[in-house]
Amino acid sequence: MMTEELVIMRDRQAVTTSLQVAENFEKNHQHVMESIRKLTVENSTVKNMFVKGFYINKRRQEQPMYYMNRDGFSLLAMGFTGKKALQFKLKYIDAFNQMEKQLQQQKPLSLPEQIQLIAKGYDGLSKDVEDIKNRMGLPGNMAHTFTKKRNAKIINVLGGKKSNAYCDKNVRAKTYRALFSSYRETFDQDRYNDLPMKDFDKAVDFVNNWYPPFELQQEIRRANAQLAIV
Repeated sequence: MMTEELVIMRDRQAVTTSLQVAENFEKNHQHVMESIRKLTVENSTVKNMFVKGFYINKRRQEQPMYYMNRDGFSLLAMGFTGKKALQFKLKYIDAFNQMEKQLQQQKPLSLPEQIQLIAKGYDGLSKDVEDIKNRMGLPGNMAHTFTKKRNAKIINVLGGKKSNAYCDKNVRAKTYRALFSSYRETFDQDRYNDLPMKDFDKAVDFVNNWYPPFELQQEIRRANAQLAIV
């Protein structure tokens, strides 16, 4: 890994991340996170050296991490020992020096430039949020809402909770399977909760407009007709 990749610029400050540190020092990221949490609990001054952030893992899930400045890195890496650890410490120090030198050489921004930079920051944040919505599955509250709408649709299709079709476990299970089969074919998802947030409204409309295939409709009618005869 190249030295310049070890340190990045964030909010016009040279920082690195807990993820980078874990990777380069060959440590478990959760252990690095725990070490940072312990440091920030022990001394309130240390909190200013670390800022919480997040990254998207390979499974398209949002995961926590920390950004840290030079002081935060120095404090965290103090306990890292060994020849390889020393080599990476020196690389990080060099990377921080290079980044901070670049920052010092930059001329102060004029007020219009500052306003433009802030605007770009908000625009970038908006794009990041939209990207997360496009890739992440349904959060708990949306998944719960979708489940309620799906169950309400099944109850309606079967003729109500007291209907013979609904009380027949076999018919009810067939109806749930038929709905899921259509859902999977439409949205190319193997689980309801894996649906991207951006498709939530489409999925709700899909459920509201879904009806069982003809043969299953006939089976539901026969089951409910038997109830009427009794």
